[in-house]
Amino acid sequence: MRFVSTRGAAAPASLSAAIAAGLAPDGGLYVPEALPRVAPLPRDGHLATTAARMLAPFFEGDALAPDLDAICAEAFAAPAPRRALPVEGAHLLELFHGPTAAFKDFGARFLAACLVRLHRHADRPLTILVATSGDTGAAVGAAFHGLPGIRVAILYPDRRVSPRQAHQLGSFGDNVRALRVEGSFDDCQRLVKGALADPALQADVPLSSANSISLGRLLPQMAYFGHAALQAGEPMHTLVPTGNLGNAMACLWARAIGLPIGEVVFACNANETLPAFFAGQPYRARGAVHTVANAMDVGAPSNVERLFHLFGGEDAARANGRAYGVDDAQIRDTIRRHAASDGDVFCPHTATAIHVFERLRLDGDRRAWTIAATAHPAKFDSVVEPLIGRTVEVPPSLAAMLARPAVAEPLEADSQAFSTWLRRW
Repeated sequence: MRFVSTRGAAAPASLSAAIAAGLAPDGGLYVPEALPRVAPLPRDGHLATTAARMLAPFFEGDALAPDLDAICAEAFAAPAPRRALPVEGAHLLELFHGPTAAFKDFGARFLAACLVRLHRHADRPLTILVATSGDTGAAVGAAFHGLPGIRVAILYPDRRVSPRQAHQLGSFGDNVRALRVEGSFDDCQRLVKGALADPALQADVPLSSANSISLGRLLPQMAYFGHAALQAGEPMHTLVPTGNLGNAMACLWARAIGLPIGEVVFACNANETLPAFFAGQPYRARGAVHTVANAMDVGAPSNVERLFHLFGGEDAARANGRAYGVDDAQIRDTIRRHAASDGDVFCPHTATAIHVFERLRLDGDRRAWTIAATAHPAKFDSVVEPLIGRTVEVPPSLAAMLARPAVAEPLEADSQAFSTWLRRW
């Protein structure tokens, strides 16, 4: 299979080349030249087995194809259970059982497994760039920490992630370094995209990306949605908390290749870019707004290019989706109510989707919905614990990370300053 740019001005690339590059040469995002249709899959398989079967058509003919089973076994070692909630027709897809307690562990470990194989004989280290609004950077740092021939630069907006997220990001050391950027997530993303699109910098410092702009991050995220849909036994209507649109796009791609997924609804925080678009306004990127669901604080979602490419334009995309905004007061109220009524404690991002589910119920939608739970609430103790009046138990892997010392270097939101830093490293 070949992969093309969403902007149409780059030559088609193999899967290995697209994963290694991160961003297409014309600045676009790689997408399959044509989405395949997968054969019917068994309902009772292991997540890693489902992933390998779902992704096999994308790997067909590529140098990585013989390693696909091993790559999936490494990436999908953690479970992704789907469990019923007390409200009839509501299920939670728990995606936070990996090393850093967030859904991004799956994609980051998959990408690391691919890149370490692709880069094993290179004579210069490959530097992975990752802009993060909270969870992506920790997942990437954990996945790549200690791998030979690969370095990671994590860029995050200073003072705009939770204290525990910030500690995670700076806790790795060795081949993983954290940069706290004076600006927003969109500034971090701009620095990463600019570096990847700079041929002179690439000649000096071989670069790739681990954000959801990377095909190697997005493809594996299809697997847990497909696996859950197979277990549901009927078309699985899905609510996805989203900021940069990567996880939501993975769900849409899983549906497009034939998995039994029904409607996909995007749950957003107070950042209005996607809700305004789906409400009928022309697409317009905005500045990011800081919220308690900080991992979704994105005003210019990169994957909107993939969304428009999938449906063939803005109008068709708008006609095939819905997005709802949830403000901080509603997020806090949702967390507080559920902890008091049924004992379920949600992270702020998952709470946005829970709130949207409740809104759909009030509007008369009686269908069953599966809600993607994107992170463990212990990562957001400073938000969650004052609302529920008790401490949240910390998963062992997260506790071990928080016990390590953490260091992050300051960086101004300037492309030249970032290029200079990369060359010095």
